[in-house]
Amino acid sequence: MVYSQMLTEYNDVLTPEEVQKILRVGRNTVYSYLSKGILPSVRVAKQYRVSKLAVLKFLNPDEDFSEEAK
Repeated sequence: MVYSQMLTEYNDVLTPEEVQKILRVGRNTVYSYLSKGILPSVRVAKQYRVSKLAVLKFLNPDEDFSEEAK
């Protein structure tokens, strides 16, 4: 699958609300994943931000997303 073509309508850095839409889960579920580290994120000014690559890895854990694999 060509992962570079997935989620093209989103920026490379996502808000929790965008992650919620992508994963089709509730707000509490997203924040639970973020706070527990299930979905890697960073905090910027007390707000979570998630990379698009982290979401792709979360959705496809068995895939190798390194540059060498492409």
